Amino acid sequence: MTSVTATKRSGPDGPQGGRSGRDGPGGRGGLPRGSWRPGPLGPPPRGKAFGDRAAWFLVLPALIPILILSVGPLLYGIALAFTDAQSGRTRSTQFIGTLNFQDLLHDTLFWDSFRIGLVWAVGVTVPQFLLALGLALLLNQNLRLRWPARALAIVPWAMPEVVVGIMWRLVYNPDAGILNETVRDLGLGDGRDWLTGLATALPAVILVGIWAGMPQTTVALLAGLQNTPRELHEAAALDGAGAWRRFRTVTWPAIKPIALAISALNLIWNFNSFALVYVLTSGGPGGRTRLPMLFAYEEAFRYGQFGYAAAMGCVMVAVISVLLALFLVGRLRGGEDR
Repeated sequence: MTSVTATKRSGPDGPQGGRSGRDGPGGRGGLPRGSWRPGPLGPPPRGKAFGDRAAWFLVLPALIPILILSVGPLLYGIALAFTDAQSGRTRSTQFIGTLNFQDLLHDTLFWDSFRIGLVWAVGVTVPQFLLALGLALLLNQNLRLRWPARALAIVPWAMPEVVVGIMWRLVYNPDAGILNETVRDLGLGDGRDWLTGLATALPAVILVGIWAGMPQTTVALLAGLQNTPRELHEAAALDGAGAWRRFRTVTWPAIKPIALAISALNLIWNFNSFALVYVLTSGGPGGRTRLPMLFAYEEAFRYGQFGYAAAMGCVMVAVISVLLALFLVGRLRGGEDR
C-alpha cells in the first residue's frame, strides 16, 4: 500500500512528475520562471491572406491609370531632361547629361517666368482664402435663402477654365466689355485695354484666378465650419466672448487643419496654372503673364526644344515637392504638439 500510494502521489501533479518533471523545476523546458515566451501561432488563416490579395485586386483599377498616365510620363520626362531631344522625325536624340539644367541657371527669361509664377500663386491663393473664409462664415449662418446662395457660390467651380477665360475676356474687352462700360457710365474715364496693358495684365489675370478658385476653398471651409459643435460657440457666448474671440478660440482651431490643407493645395495648383492664363493672355503682353508652365509649353511645342522643356518641368516638380515636404513636416509637427 505504501508503494502504491507513493506512486500515485508522484504522478502528474507530484513533485517528480507532471509539470515539474516534464518542464523542469523552474517552469517550461527547464527555463527560469518568467523567461518563457509563447512560440509562433502558425501561418495566418487562409481568409486573411485571401483578403489581402482581394484588396490589391480592388486597388489595381485605380492604380494602373495612375502608373500609366502619371508616373510613367513623369519618369519619361525626367529621362528626357538629360537629352537634346528636339522636334523632327529624322533627328537623333543624344544624351547630354546636365547641360539643359546648366543652361537653365543662366536663362533669365525662365527665372522671370518663375518669379511671375510665384507672384501669381501667392497673389491668387491668399486673397482667395480670405474671401472664401468670409463667404463660408456668411453661408454658415442661419440666413434666409442661404441654400440658393450656396448653389450660386459654386457656379465658377462648375465651369471649365477655358469657358471662364473666354467669359472674362469678354468682360475685359476694351470696346464693348462690361467693365469699361461701367467705368464710362460712372465718369471715371474712357476705359482701357486691361489684358494688354503692361501694368494691368497681371492684376487682371490674378482677379480672374481668385474668382475661379474661390468656390472650392469656400466649400472646404464650410464643411469644416459645419462640423464644429455649436455647443462650443454657445458656451463661449455664455462666458461673454465676442464674435472675434469665439472665432479665434473656437472656430479657427476647428478649421485650421482644413485651412492649411486647402491653402497648400491651392498654392500648388495655382503655380501650375496653364489653361486660364493661356486663354486670357497667352503669356503676354511682353511676357508679363508668362507663367513657368506657359514658358515650358512654348519651348516644347512652339520651338521644339523637348529636352530643355523637360528640364524646366523637372525644376517645377522639385519646387512643388519641396512645398509638399514643408507642408507635411508642418502637419506632422502640429500633430505632435497636440
